[in-house]
Amino acid sequence: MACIATPAGLIQHVEIPVSHGSLEGILQTGEPGATVAAIVCHPHPLHGGTMHNRVVFYAAKAFGELGVPVLRFNFRGVSGSTGTYGDGVGEQEDVRAALDFLGADRVVLAGFSFGSRVGLTVGAADDRAIALCGMGLPVSSGGLEAIQQSTKPKLFVQGRYDQYGPPELMEPWFEAAAEPKRLVWVDGADHFFADRTEPLKAAIISYFGELLAT
Repeated sequence: MACIATPAGLIQHVEIPVSHGSLEGILQTGEPGATVAAIVCHPHPLHGGTMHNRVVFYAAKAFGELGVPVLRFNFRGVSGSTGTYGDGVGEQEDVRAALDFLGADRVVLAGFSFGSRVGLTVGAADDRAIALCGMGLPVSSGGLEAIQQSTKPKLFVQGRYDQYGPPELMEPWFEAAAEPKRLVWVDGADHFFADRTEPLKAAIISYFGELLAT
């Protein structure tokens, strides 16, 4: 297993056991004594989404700067991960396998786009997830009731020009969501946060820095 030392810990390439074989992942170990970990899920596998996606990378970087261990991984059928696309249902199994692999009982489950739908749905139901972080939540496609009804702390970071979660859809969805919650709009950003990943990173550090300090 190759390891790279960084200020926030070691970066390790890992293999996550799952029913169809294994998922390839990258684990950043975080600071010694960290009491919370994070998992970041990538966007749609059929549209080029991988764990190396820029938004996923910057979200992982944000959690890393908070000193927590961070795991990102490729869903089934992506790059070196076994299996085939599971229509969002199989990918939920992948998220649970990532939780098992991480072995932490206090996890922030985060995701971008498709990854937010899959990851946060699992996180809403799994007791190991203590908070949720959705980036580019695709509210236009529906099916996000479990996330909306969750009473766990929730951060949503959305581009002001998001094609799949524009203000006219996201704001009423957010208003109906259970507390505690925060919605951060990134001005000038579309769904993909092109050239706007630094404000996204800052929003994650601000919210979870406050949350983990309590």
